[in-house]
Amino acid sequence: MPKVHILTDSTAHFEDPALPQRLGVTVVPLSIQFGRQYYREGIDLTPDEFFNRMATSSPPPTLHAPAADDFRAVYGNILKSTNQILSLHISSKLSQTCARARTAAEDYLGRCQIVVLDSWTTSVGLGFLVEAAAQAANEGKSLGDIVRIVRGMVPHIYAVFFVDTLDYLEHSGLIGKSQSILGTMLGIKPFLAIEEGEIIPIEKVRTRDKAIDKLTEFASEFSNIARGVILQSGTQDAPTQDTQLLLEQLELACPGLNFPVMRYGPALACQLGPDSVGIFVYEGLPAGEIVL
Repeated sequence: MPKVHILTDSTAHFEDPALPQRLGVTVVPLSIQFGRQYYREGIDLTPDEFFNRMATSSPPPTLHAPAADDFRAVYGNILKSTNQILSLHISSKLSQTCARARTAAEDYLGRCQIVVLDSWTTSVGLGFLVEAAAQAANEGKSLGDIVRIVRGMVPHIYAVFFVDTLDYLEHSGLIGKSQSILGTMLGIKPFLAIEEGEIIPIEKVRTRDKAIDKLTEFASEFSNIARGVILQSGTQDAPTQDTQLLLEQLELACPGLNFPVMRYGPALACQLGPDSVGIFVYEGLPAGEIVL
Protein backbone atom coordinates (compact mmCIF):
# COMPACT_ATOMS: atom_id res chain seq x y z
CA MET A 1 0.00 0.00 0.00
CA PRO A 2 1.48 3.42 -0.96
CA LYS A 3 2.72 5.58 1.89
CA VAL A 4 0.65 8.59 2.95
CA HIS A 5 2.18 11.81 1.61
CA ILE A 6 2.28 14.83 3.93
CA LEU A 7 1.84 18.28 2.45
CA THR A 8 2.00 21.61 4.27
CA ASP A 9 2.62 25.28 3.53
CA SER A 10 5.53 27.65 3.99
CA THR A 11 4.23 29.08 7.26
CA ALA A 12 5.35 25.84 8.96
CA HIS A 13 8.55 26.43 10.90
CA PHE A 14 10.95 23.62 11.83
CA GLU A 15 13.81 23.48 14.31
CA ASP A 16 15.61 21.42 11.64
CA PRO A 17 15.12 23.30 8.35
CA ALA A 18 16.01 20.11 6.45
CA LEU A 19 13.11 18.16 7.99
CA PRO A 20 10.71 18.45 5.01
CA GLN A 21 13.32 17.03 2.64
CA ARG A 22 14.42 14.36 5.12
CA LEU A 23 10.87 13.14 5.79
CA GLY A 24 9.49 13.66 2.31
CA VAL A 25 7.14 16.55 3.11
CA THR A 26 5.93 18.80 0.28
CA VAL A 27 5.76 22.52 1.12
CA VAL A 28 3.49 24.87 -0.85
CA PRO A 29 4.66 28.49 -0.62
CA LEU A 30 2.50 31.44 0.37
CA SER A 31 3.18 34.74 -1.37
CA ILE A 32 4.36 37.98 0.18
CA GLN A 33 3.46 41.27 -1.43
CA PHE A 34 5.72 44.31 -1.25
CA GLY A 35 4.00 47.11 -3.08
CA ARG A 36 3.18 45.72 -6.52
CA GLN A 37 5.70 42.88 -6.33
CA TYR A 38 4.90 39.34 -5.19
CA TYR A 39 7.43 36.81 -3.87
CA ARG A 40 6.97 33.14 -3.01
CA GLU A 41 8.04 32.58 0.57
CA GLY A 42 11.22 30.52 0.77
CA ILE A 43 11.68 30.46 -3.02
CA ASP A 44 11.90 33.98 -4.42
CA LEU A 45 12.71 35.63 -1.10
CA THR A 46 14.98 34.46 1.71
CA PRO A 47 14.23 35.45 5.31
CA ASP A 48 17.20 37.84 5.36
CA GLU A 49 16.06 39.50 2.14
CA PHE A 50 12.55 39.76 3.54
CA PHE A 51 13.59 41.49 6.76
CA ASN A 52 15.92 43.85 4.90
CA ARG A 53 13.04 44.91 2.66
CA MET A 54 10.62 45.04 5.59
CA ALA A 55 12.77 47.68 7.31
CA THR A 56 12.13 50.17 4.50
CA SER A 57 8.76 49.02 3.18
CA SER A 58 5.70 51.24 3.33
CA PRO A 59 3.00 50.02 3.57
CA PRO A 60 3.94 46.81 5.42
CA PRO A 61 4.12 43.57 3.43
CA THR A 62 0.97 41.50 2.95
CA LEU A 63 0.66 37.70 3.14
CA HIS A 64 -1.36 35.88 0.47
CA ALA A 65 -2.56 32.26 0.40
CA PRO A 66 -1.63 29.97 -2.52
CA ALA A 67 -4.21 29.78 -5.31
CA ALA A 68 -6.42 26.71 -5.61
CA ASP A 69 -4.70 26.01 -8.94
CA ASP A 70 -1.36 25.81 -7.11
CA PHE A 71 -2.78 23.07 -4.90
CA ARG A 72 -4.35 21.26 -7.87
CA ALA A 73 -0.96 21.11 -9.57
CA VAL A 74 0.82 19.86 -6.44
CA TYR A 75 -1.85 17.28 -5.63
CA GLY A 76 -1.77 16.00 -9.21
CA ASN A 77 1.98 15.51 -9.08
CA ILE A 78 1.91 13.73 -5.70
CA LEU A 79 -0.90 11.41 -6.84
CA LYS A 80 1.41 9.93 -9.46
CA SER A 81 3.09 8.00 -6.64
CA THR A 82 0.38 7.59 -3.98
CA ASN A 83 -3.37 7.86 -3.59
CA GLN A 84 -3.36 9.25 -0.03
CA ILE A 85 -2.47 12.81 0.99
CA LEU A 86 -2.70 14.65 4.30
CA SER A 87 -2.71 18.39 3.56
CA LEU A 88 -2.01 20.21 6.84
CA HIS A 89 -2.06 24.00 6.95
CA ILE A 90 -1.98 27.32 8.81
CA SER A 91 -5.11 28.18 10.79
CA SER A 92 -8.10 29.12 8.63
CA LYS A 93 -8.57 32.14 10.92
CA LEU A 94 -5.20 33.52 9.79
CA SER A 95 -5.17 32.67 6.07
CA GLN A 96 -7.30 31.40 3.19
CA THR A 97 -4.79 28.58 2.63
CA CYS A 98 -7.04 25.80 4.02
CA ALA A 99 -10.01 27.01 1.99
CA ARG A 100 -7.97 27.03 -1.23
CA ALA A 101 -6.60 23.55 -0.47
CA ARG A 102 -10.11 22.18 0.11
CA THR A 103 -11.36 23.72 -3.14
CA ALA A 104 -8.55 21.97 -5.02
CA ALA A 105 -9.07 18.66 -3.20
CA GLU A 106 -12.73 18.55 -4.30
CA ASP A 107 -11.56 17.97 -7.88
CA TYR A 108 -10.11 14.61 -6.83
CA LEU A 109 -13.12 13.23 -4.94
CA GLY A 110 -13.71 9.57 -5.71
CA ARG A 111 -10.27 9.08 -7.26
CA CYS A 112 -8.09 9.24 -4.15
CA GLN A 113 -8.03 10.32 -0.52
CA ILE A 114 -7.01 13.89 0.24
CA VAL A 115 -7.66 15.05 3.80
CA VAL A 116 -7.22 18.78 4.38
CA LEU A 117 -6.71 19.61 8.06
CA ASP A 118 -6.83 23.00 9.74
CA SER A 119 -3.99 23.12 12.27
CA TRP A 120 -5.53 26.03 14.24
CA THR A 121 -1.99 27.35 14.59
CA THR A 122 0.99 28.46 12.52
CA SER A 123 4.79 28.63 12.48
CA VAL A 124 6.40 26.31 15.05
CA GLY A 125 3.02 24.94 16.15
CA LEU A 126 2.28 23.84 12.61
CA GLY A 127 5.81 22.47 12.38
CA PHE A 128 5.22 20.25 15.44
CA LEU A 129 2.13 18.76 13.77
CA VAL A 130 3.77 18.27 10.39
CA GLU A 131 6.78 16.56 11.95
CA ALA A 132 4.57 14.13 13.90
CA ALA A 133 2.47 13.39 10.80
CA ALA A 134 5.52 12.81 8.61
CA GLN A 135 7.15 10.50 11.15
CA ALA A 136 3.93 8.48 11.39
CA ALA A 137 3.68 8.29 7.59
CA ASN A 138 7.26 7.02 7.37
CA GLU A 139 6.38 4.36 9.93
CA GLY A 140 3.67 3.14 7.57
CA LYS A 141 0.67 4.30 9.57
CA SER A 142 -2.65 4.67 7.76
CA LEU A 143 -4.14 8.01 6.75
CA GLY A 144 -6.87 7.60 9.38
CA ASP A 145 -4.33 6.95 12.13
CA ILE A 146 -2.21 9.95 11.12
CA VAL A 147 -5.28 12.20 11.12
CA ARG A 148 -6.12 11.02 14.65
CA ILE A 149 -2.55 11.69 15.80
CA VAL A 150 -2.65 15.25 14.49
CA ARG A 151 -6.13 15.98 15.82
CA GLY A 152 -5.07 14.65 19.21
CA MET A 153 -2.11 17.04 19.29
CA VAL A 154 -3.89 20.21 18.14
CA PRO A 155 -5.54 21.08 21.52
CA HIS A 156 -2.18 20.71 23.27
CA ILE A 157 -0.29 23.33 21.24
CA TYR A 158 -0.12 26.83 22.72
CA ALA A 159 1.54 30.08 21.70
CA VAL A 160 1.94 33.53 23.25
CA PHE A 161 3.99 36.52 22.19
CA PHE A 162 4.18 40.26 22.47
CA VAL A 163 4.58 42.81 19.71
CA ASP A 164 6.50 46.06 19.79
CA THR A 165 4.24 47.94 17.40
CA LEU A 166 0.58 47.62 16.51
CA ASP A 167 1.00 48.67 12.86
CA TYR A 168 1.34 45.14 11.51
CA LEU A 169 -1.63 43.81 13.47
CA GLU A 170 -3.73 46.62 12.04
CA HIS A 171 -2.44 46.05 8.49
CA SER A 172 -3.26 42.34 8.82
CA GLY A 173 -6.78 43.13 9.99
CA LEU A 174 -6.26 41.62 13.45
CA ILE A 175 -7.06 44.88 15.26
CA GLY A 176 -8.90 48.03 14.26
CA LYS A 177 -7.34 51.38 13.40
CA SER A 178 -8.67 53.03 16.55
CA GLN A 179 -7.08 50.31 18.71
CA SER A 180 -3.77 50.79 16.94
CA ILE A 181 -3.74 54.56 17.37
CA LEU A 182 -4.75 54.39 21.05
CA GLY A 183 -2.24 51.65 21.83
CA THR A 184 0.58 53.59 20.17
CA MET A 185 -0.31 56.78 22.06
CA LEU A 186 -0.36 54.92 25.37
CA GLY A 187 2.85 52.99 24.65
CA ILE A 188 1.03 49.67 25.06
CA LYS A 189 2.68 46.43 23.98
CA PRO A 190 -0.05 43.84 23.40
CA PHE A 191 0.46 40.38 24.84
CA LEU A 192 -1.12 37.98 22.37
CA ALA A 193 -2.11 34.32 22.21
CA ILE A 194 -3.26 31.91 19.54
CA GLU A 195 -6.61 30.61 20.76
CA GLU A 196 -8.95 28.51 18.63
CA GLY A 197 -6.90 29.44 15.61
CA GLU A 198 -7.03 33.21 16.11
CA ILE A 199 -4.38 35.66 17.26
CA ILE A 200 -6.08 37.56 20.07
CA PRO A 201 -4.90 40.10 22.66
CA ILE A 202 -5.10 38.73 26.19
CA GLU A 203 -3.23 41.40 28.17
CA LYS A 204 -1.46 44.72 27.75
CA VAL A 205 1.97 45.54 29.12
CA ARG A 206 3.91 48.79 29.00
CA THR A 207 7.53 47.60 28.97
CA ARG A 208 9.48 44.83 27.29
CA ASP A 209 10.71 43.60 30.69
CA LYS A 210 7.10 43.14 31.82
CA ALA A 211 6.38 41.29 28.57
CA ILE A 212 9.29 38.91 29.23
CA ASP A 213 7.89 38.30 32.72
CA LYS A 214 4.54 37.37 31.15
CA LEU A 215 6.19 34.93 28.75
CA THR A 216 7.98 33.27 31.66
CA GLU A 217 4.75 33.10 33.65
CA PHE A 218 3.00 31.46 30.69
CA ALA A 219 5.61 28.69 30.40
CA SER A 220 5.73 28.06 34.14
CA GLU A 221 2.00 27.24 34.22
CA PHE A 222 2.54 23.92 32.41
CA SER A 223 3.29 20.86 34.47
CA ASN A 224 4.41 18.80 31.49
CA ILE A 225 6.05 20.48 28.51
CA ALA A 226 7.01 17.99 25.81
CA ARG A 227 8.52 20.65 23.53
CA GLY A 228 9.03 24.38 23.81
CA VAL A 229 10.53 26.88 21.40
CA ILE A 230 11.33 30.58 21.71
CA LEU A 231 10.73 32.67 18.61
CA GLN A 232 12.60 35.94 18.30
CA SER A 233 13.06 38.70 15.76
CA GLY A 234 14.07 37.42 12.36
CA THR A 235 16.95 39.86 12.01
CA GLN A 236 19.64 37.85 13.84
CA ASP A 237 20.54 34.27 14.82
CA ALA A 238 22.15 34.94 18.22
CA PRO A 239 19.77 35.46 21.15
CA THR A 240 18.67 39.08 21.43
CA GLN A 241 18.83 40.91 24.75
CA ASP A 242 15.14 40.13 25.31
CA THR A 243 15.62 36.46 24.46
CA GLN A 244 18.64 36.12 26.72
CA LEU A 245 16.64 37.54 29.63
CA LEU A 246 13.80 35.16 28.84
CA LEU A 247 16.18 32.18 28.74
CA GLU A 248 17.59 33.13 32.14
CA GLN A 249 14.12 33.42 33.65
CA LEU A 250 12.95 30.14 32.10
CA GLU A 251 15.97 28.34 33.54
CA LEU A 252 14.76 29.32 37.00
CA ALA A 253 11.03 28.84 36.35
CA CYS A 254 11.31 25.60 34.34
CA PRO A 255 14.56 23.90 35.42
CA GLY A 256 15.77 21.13 33.17
CA LEU A 257 13.69 22.15 30.15
CA ASN A 258 15.32 23.09 26.88
CA PHE A 259 13.90 25.99 24.88
CA PRO A 260 15.66 26.26 21.50
CA VAL A 261 15.76 29.78 20.07
CA MET A 262 14.56 30.19 16.49
CA ARG A 263 14.07 33.17 14.22
CA TYR A 264 10.47 33.54 13.11
CA GLY A 265 9.85 33.68 9.41
CA PRO A 266 8.35 36.14 6.91
CA ALA A 267 4.79 34.78 7.16
CA LEU A 268 4.50 35.44 10.90
CA ALA A 269 6.42 38.71 10.58
CA CYS A 270 3.78 40.02 8.15
CA GLN A 271 1.27 39.75 10.99
CA LEU A 272 3.39 40.61 14.03
CA GLY A 273 6.17 42.84 12.74
CA PRO A 274 9.94 42.47 13.06
CA ASP A 275 10.47 42.97 16.81
CA SER A 276 8.36 40.36 18.59
CA VAL A 277 9.26 37.60 21.03
CA GLY A 278 7.12 34.55 21.69
CA ILE A 279 6.93 30.99 22.98
CA PHE A 280 5.33 27.92 21.40
CA VAL A 281 4.62 24.98 23.69
CA TYR A 282 3.49 21.45 22.98
CA GLU A 283 2.02 20.16 26.20
CA GLY A 284 2.81 16.53 26.83
CA LEU A 285 -0.15 14.21 27.16
CA PRO A 286 -1.03 12.93 30.66
CA ALA A 287 0.53 9.63 31.64
CA GLY A 288 -1.24 6.72 29.98
CA GLU A 289 -3.06 8.88 27.42
CA ILE A 290 -2.38 8.22 23.76
CA VAL A 291 -3.61 10.02 20.66
CA LEU A 292 -4.62 6.91 18.66
